[in-house]
Amino acid sequence: MKTRTLGNTGFNISEVGLGCWQLGGDFGPIDHPTVEDILSAALDSGINFFDTADVYGDGASERFVGEHFAQANPKPIIATKYGRAGGTYPDGYSLTDLRDSLKRAQDRLQTDCIDLIQLHCIPTAVMARGEIFDWLRTVQQEQHIQFFGASVETVEEGLLCAQHDDLSSLQVIFNIFRQKLLDELLPMAQEKNIGVIARLPLASGLLSGKFNANTQFDKTDHRNFNKDGQMFNVGETFAGIPFEKGVELAQAIKDKTPEGYSTAQMAMRWILDQPAITSIIPGASRAEQAKENAKVSELPPLPQSLHDELRDFYQKDVAAHIRGAY
Repeated sequence: MKTRTLGNTGFNISEVGLGCWQLGGDFGPIDHPTVEDILSAALDSGINFFDTADVYGDGASERFVGEHFAQANPKPIIATKYGRAGGTYPDGYSLTDLRDSLKRAQDRLQTDCIDLIQLHCIPTAVMARGEIFDWLRTVQQEQHIQFFGASVETVEEGLLCAQHDDLSSLQVIFNIFRQKLLDELLPMAQEKNIGVIARLPLASGLLSGKFNANTQFDKTDHRNFNKDGQMFNVGETFAGIPFEKGVELAQAIKDKTPEGYSTAQMAMRWILDQPAITSIIPGASRAEQAKENAKVSELPPLPQSLHDELRDFYQKDVAAHIRGAY
């Protein structure tokens, strides 16, 4: 597993991390032994970066991660988030609320100081006011956190956050279906030494090439209840593309997969080939998935001709079908 330095933090994190949304049960029921197997498989595969949030399973994901790594030596880098919990979102933000949220997260993660806290897709207007970044600096000085970043929905929000020179990271939706970030946001992040964490690298599984128009998801899975943005930003599910169209587009990408790669591995390797990217954070519902994802770090870069072909495919066939803030 190769590592890259996360912005100004000095953390050398694995190119492939583990997104822990699924561990909270938000993709369907998941039991404790399965979670333990996934986390162990990830660590054994060289993954040392785990991304969670207080709202994943109402704290369940943080608790699982905290319990599993409580005795680990060395401990992996654990990032969590603030800003979407009840009572906070959309207008309950304050320094006191942030402190209280961090203390609860510290208890669940079994740590006195959180490695990286990220604003969790908070309203653009709250970011623009700027005071929330002062609060982050305050809790940083109080040693509740080491570093702070922001998970954003749009290029506009990313550029807004990047104005703060002490921002350590941006977490963005970025995959073959969501290439707009290549034009301005990723070059700026690279210029300002802001780490970039790519979430939804497989567009909620579409880019695995394994779904068809008849694929069904559990009723508790966001791919069922948010496929058209009924509960939160539609871009968080299938990259904002209507499911049936996404299946069609994913098949076209599958046909471009070079020998030696699965379609999922090609899709993730495409992201890692972008110089501004620090880490991708695919999820896993099985230990074997975590192992397969980790192998992407070992694969050689894709040929430039394929990058050019996929860029052209996005512009001509994909971009017009993306819904939601972007």
